[in-house]
Amino acid sequence: MEVENGNFNSNNKTKEQAEFFNKPPGYRFLPTDEELIVFYLEKKAWNQPLPINNIVEVNLYAHNPDFLAAKYKDYQEDQLYIFTPRDRKYRNGRRPNRAAGDGYWKATGADRKIKSKGTVVGYRKALVFYIGKAPKGKKTNWIMHEFRVEDSPCSGRGSNGMRVCSFSSFY
Repeated sequence: MEVENGNFNSNNKTKEQAEFFNKPPGYRFLPTDEELIVFYLEKKAWNQPLPINNIVEVNLYAHNPDFLAAKYKDYQEDQLYIFTPRDRKYRNGRRPNRAAGDGYWKATGADRKIKSKGTVVGYRKALVFYIGKAPKGKKTNWIMHEFRVEDSPCSGRGSNGMRVCSFSSFY
């Protein structure tokens, strides 16, 4: 894959790749937390058309972040944004399953409320990736922010619920 003058050049490009790479020079996908919730995640949850989409869809929790960063290296700038379902640890339970490849994502701190026009529209949770099995995993340099919608058709009990996650490595 090559990007030349802001245009993606390949005879084998998919619709997702063409949409992602055909941006004007200087364009950066840097949505605020509110924009991620209101213009992307809510629309995705309600099956509404998305604006220009720089968010890939993949089951984040099925892979180690090193694998995803390598696979989608041409898609990311400073952060990679992913739409992902979230599994439950137990079928009828509320606890999320955050196992991912050869490790797991561990939540750090409380959820942060995301507001739009004074109303809570969603939440952001910070997570760090650990290699190995909990609770004896080894902390890595991967950090992720998981965003969820306050009210959506897939937010009920037992639902997986769609999430949008942004992750990056820190040093």
